Amino acid sequence: MIRDPLKDSVYFEKWMLFYESTIDERKRLLQEPSGNPGYRPQYVYSLLGYNLSLLLQHYCHGDPIRELAQYIPPMLDAWEEAERLGKDVWTERQQYTRHSWVVNLDHYINCFWLVGLALSLEIPEVQWQRLLLLIGNEGEDALLDRIIATRQPGRRVGAKLCHPKPYQRLLETINAPADQQPQLLYTFVQKWYAELNRPQKKGLSEDAALYEQPYWYKYHTLEGGYFGYWCIEAVAAVKAFGLDDQLCLGHPNYPGDLLRPDKPTTHPVKMDEAKSGTDGKCLPCCSQQKTGWLARLFGMGKLK
Repeated sequence: MIRDPLKDSVYFEKWMLFYESTIDERKRLLQEPSGNPGYRPQYVYSLLGYNLSLLLQHYCHGDPIRELAQYIPPMLDAWEEAERLGKDVWTERQQYTRHSWVVNLDHYINCFWLVGLALSLEIPEVQWQRLLLLIGNEGEDALLDRIIATRQPGRRVGAKLCHPKPYQRLLETINAPADQQPQLLYTFVQKWYAELNRPQKKGLSEDAALYEQPYWYKYHTLEGGYFGYWCIEAVAAVKAFGLDDQLCLGHPNYPGDLLRPDKPTTHPVKMDEAKSGTDGKCLPCCSQQKTGWLARLFGMGKLK
């Protein structure tokens, strides 16, 4: 059973095997002395990206939800090791641009997804505390801080949104009366992908977002690397605040199965799974410009 509407089982099986072999090879190389010590922290950090992509591809492929949590510890291990190594490599400015939710949209979304996966997969408390230390940014965002605070009581909540477009809609959803939340949540999910295609700003300050579009925005057009267009941010809010998500079930961007690990899939059955490539219909929101490969966020360069 394929959950994703854009690709088939052949595609995901091919690229899951690629990521598994790449992770093994990178781990092997990391046991050897590095010819480029300055790049080593980013090389280690790339393992987070590979494991996250692998997790999401398994979701696309239709694999059991309870099997996905196994990819969380390797992500935490890679992130922690990269931070340890990076202390002696990254400048103060690089540290800021890598970690700040305000200037790094990719990092903000990445943290949001990891929080959403952690909440929906109900990871153990030890893993949750490790994730919180890595995420940081306490008191920086009115939405993500508030979601985290449902499992981290006492967390400071930011006064404003780091990225109002598209996240103002989700904040309004959780603030709305219960009878209005289902429709507002659906509207957020429906507009989420399109509203992440934000116009480039002119005259940027040092605290403006470095990128106005996620690195993965048009991955379905590339040969490989695509892991779905899943609005995990909505799942995070549903899990945190007990929102009614019935209107979102079956939407091509809503990973509702994450919240229903032992129940039938919430996704429409894909009739033609035998053909390879983009045999499914393209999402209504998929009509944007190209982006780069995984290197922008996860540093897929060579260690040596």
